[in-house]
Amino acid sequence: MASTPLALVLLTLTTFLFHLTPQIQAQKATAPAPAPSGPVNLTAILEKGGQYTTLIRLLKDTQQITQIQSQLNSTSEGFTVFAPTDNAFQNLKSGAINDLTDEQKVQLILYHVTPKYYSLSDLLTVSNPVRTQASGSEGSWGLNFTGQGNNQVNVSTGVVETSINNALRQQFPLAVYQVDKVLLPLELFGAKSPGSAPSPKTPKTPSEIPSVVKGSGAPSPSANGAAERNVAWGLVVGLGLICMEALS
Repeated sequence: MASTPLALVLLTLTTFLFHLTPQIQAQKATAPAPAPSGPVNLTAILEKGGQYTTLIRLLKDTQQITQIQSQLNSTSEGFTVFAPTDNAFQNLKSGAINDLTDEQKVQLILYHVTPKYYSLSDLLTVSNPVRTQASGSEGSWGLNFTGQGNNQVNVSTGVVETSINNALRQQFPLAVYQVDKVLLPLELFGAKSPGSAPSPKTPKTPSEIPSVVKGSGAPSPSANGAAERNVAWGLVVGLGLICMEALS
């Protein structure tokens, strides 16, 4: 008789599991499979951010979005992109972008891209300057990073400095960070040194004016008058002597 309650418990548990198993199997069948990982799409990342319209337009106008995407999906080093917001572009001086040549616009875009993946912790300890995709005859153009507290990083170009506020993506092979200022390279926006202009001529002081050497050049009016008086006196004396000889 003691085994009867145990048998009832086992029967109840078996019945419960029998009814529960189909439900578990149905849930497994209806659960969505994880999406396959495809190529990283920089444009889609920026569009999802919702405030990078100007940057996307410049990426397309300069055709650099195609170049970056092509290299991004084949690189072993990865890329890091610093994405200025629309407000960052609006805060620029009027004509700052439109006054650039097409090649300078390309360099400006490439200056926001490093040919290596950097996490925020990497940027805290990186060796400056960090090479970007932009370059000139003097070599690659660089960025400088400084740490400000825990995972707070500032980036400087020599013209502007701003903080990295938000990571739109931080997973190899691509890191995308929001910046609230356009990173203006020193090579394009640095102060131009004025050309060496000739110094203006200053009037000469009286001491610098050359004096006429005595005895050279035309005689002065006073010298002419004295000579004429001497000649007149000579004539008078000569006539006097002639008259005295005639009377004697």
